[in-house]
Amino acid sequence: MQEPDRNGCCQKKNTVSMHVKDRKPLHPRAGLAERRRGERRSQVLRALLYGSFRPRRRGPRRTDERTLSAVDWHHPQWLAVGMLIVIGSSTDALLTLVLVERGLAVEANPLMAPLIGHSALAFALVKVALTAGGVLLLTQLARIRAFGNIPVGFFLYLVLAIYGALIIYECRLLNLL
Repeated sequence: MQEPDRNGCCQKKNTVSMHVKDRKPLHPRAGLAERRRGERRSQVLRALLYGSFRPRRRGPRRTDERTLSAVDWHHPQWLAVGMLIVIGSSTDALLTLVLVERGLAVEANPLMAPLIGHSALAFALVKVALTAGGVLLLTQLARIRAFGNIPVGFFLYLVLAIYGALIIYECRLLNLL
């Protein structure tokens, strides 16, 4: 096939066809062995541990992003507050068991009252597990604003203050303070 060039002369156009084995790969790593050791999303525990010590997202990628997965690193203050809340819950469970055993108090929570009569261990485990679940949820939501303008992290501090007041009250009932 001949096509005219800039000068109007006809030249034969060379077409080159390459066999599949002669073609260069489009991607620089194409043709090399796969480096991954399997599906990375199937190793949940490894991913959680790896993400805990080497977090990538310390803030949302977009200014209006407010989803739970927007951040995979939380400030250490939330760990401290969460641990203090769980310790407060454990202390409250222990003091409640002592107060009920001595006849100085009754369990005010109607959902937990049947557990106290059934098993002290079940009562303590359920109380601490429910509190820890709530702390995890509030920690995950700590950067989001509730009711339009109140940061959810404020509620973590509020729960901590309530547990502090409750423990002081229970210690006074036991004449420990």
